Amino acid sequence: MRTLICGSLAFDTIMVFPDRFGRHILPDQTHVLSVSFQISDMRREWGGCAGNIAYNLHGIGGDAVVMGTLGTDGDAYRARLAGLGIASDGVRVIEDTYTAQAFIITDLDDNQITAFHPGAMNHSHRNAVTDVANVGLGIIAPDGKEGMQAHAAQFAAQDIPFLLDPGQGLPLFSRDELATLIDAATYLAVNDYEAKLLSERTGWSVGDLAERVDALVVTLGGEGSVIHANGATHAIPVARASAVVDPTGCGDAYRAGLLYGIAAGWDWQRTGQLASVLGAMKIASRGGQNHVVDRETVAARYRDAFGERLW
Repeated sequence: MRTLICGSLAFDTIMVFPDRFGRHILPDQTHVLSVSFQISDMRREWGGCAGNIAYNLHGIGGDAVVMGTLGTDGDAYRARLAGLGIASDGVRVIEDTYTAQAFIITDLDDNQITAFHPGAMNHSHRNAVTDVANVGLGIIAPDGKEGMQAHAAQFAAQDIPFLLDPGQGLPLFSRDELATLIDAATYLAVNDYEAKLLSERTGWSVGDLAERVDALVVTLGGEGSVIHANGATHAIPVARASAVVDPTGCGDAYRAGLLYGIAAGWDWQRTGQLASVLGAMKIASRGGQNHVVDRETVAARYRDAFGERLW
């Protein structure tokens, strides 16, 4: 089943300041702040929710198709997708823009200063679900606001089931806009903080949210996750990670597991456990797309974590 992954494609430039920000910022002078940090380490990572999800889903044998926008500096990202064998039928280049980019400086206390330029992401509404053939399942991950709304309406109009993952885009939407997105969705995935924020914004409890979709997935970080579906609650244990290095992209890896299980027609326990394994594998490496994902490795990790055969 072709799974259309709608979301951002981005470059993440991550820098390390070998000191503490607090030593260089005078609290009583922030109204005239002018600081410069000399960076010791810098790396550029492939990022964006759509890219991260597709990387993981493709790695375990899912039929991933990316829908996103790149700027005129995005040729390398398109070439990467092609080199990995990931379909990019829905990728559009927006002229006179840059690809979405995050610039992140981290100090020795793990404080971060981030600048984010959405660039081409703001034009995601120029893509349409109908641009891609033979889609049987979809996901709407964080992207340009208009694009997320348009793609939700298009999935619903085509009667294509989709997973809504509002993520960091959640604050962009009003109460009525969120209600429209949720009512169009088949499945909804959020972390525990986003679940609380969503409840506050909509006035709906977790139980209310679960009743409006076929399944509500709430991730709980190191405490695993919970899937509410068909009136039942499935507690998904966390899979032990070999190391805790970088949480960037862990939620995207988890969602790839959800998509694989849904497409395969698995039960929610097995689906959630696969998602948990993928999240644990990701957290052990830096960046969203540097860990090795293949069916043999994932099956071995699943067996170690849950004592069961996966494939």
